[in-house]
Amino acid sequence: MTYANPDAPRRKVTVRTLHAMKQAAEPIAMLTAYDASFARVEDQAGVDVVLVGDSLGMVIQGHATTVPVSVDDIVYHCAAVSRGLDHALLLADMPFLSYRNEEQAVLNAGRMLQQGGAQMVKLEGGVAQIGVVEALVGQGIPVCAHLGLKPQSINKLGAYLVQGRDSEAADQMLREARQLEGAGADLLLLECVPAILAAEITKAVAIPVIGIGAGVKCDGQVLVLQDVLGITPGKPPKFSRNFMLGADSIAAAITAYVQAVKLRQFPKPEHQFE
Repeated sequence: MTYANPDAPRRKVTVRTLHAMKQAAEPIAMLTAYDASFARVEDQAGVDVVLVGDSLGMVIQGHATTVPVSVDDIVYHCAAVSRGLDHALLLADMPFLSYRNEEQAVLNAGRMLQQGGAQMVKLEGGVAQIGVVEALVGQGIPVCAHLGLKPQSINKLGAYLVQGRDSEAADQMLREARQLEGAGADLLLLECVPAILAAEITKAVAIPVIGIGAGVKCDGQVLVLQDVLGITPGKPPKFSRNFMLGADSIAAAITAYVQAVKLRQFPKPEHQFE
């Protein structure tokens, strides 16, 4: 297993970089950001991918779910974040109902790249999104697929629950991961998935797999910035860790997160699901 030399000059992270990192077994550190100041801190700390997530609806706007977030919101925050980045790849969430069909998805994703400065978009869903993924890729828009817990479906799910625990659901998720890769997705995010299943999916696909509540065997990890800084209201998610504990600054906490991911010291067993 190899890791980036911390003393080497920072590279500009691209889709090809992420694929090479998987091949080299170099863990990918992803973290959310919503403005230029935090983006700059994350970039300097060595974060590989900065995600402007629709989580901003909850941690920035104060909503109970991610559902109210609009395309305009994502474009605005992407534009701000992009101004703080020199090295990290900028990934943008496609919010609820922004990719109902191929034409709408291409137009909205195009705004995120052209106006927001994003380099890749992320969308939730499995086989139902194959056509959308193919359409985006066909227009030169890199795609990160998102399986497992899909927060945009909270009104149908009723609660934020671990996905893929029974054999039928696990088999379906594995099939969908392969189908999304076949459709051209360059990255896959697994949220709240049993660690054993996440490890199996990570081995089964050639594209990098990023986990959040999916165990340490994924190719990389992502957390919400506010969870890393210990400022999320209420009980923190099981899969998160407050990296401000023992840190003397925000920059030090974010650096500690990156180092823990790179050394596979995070997540630990207590942060994953069986």
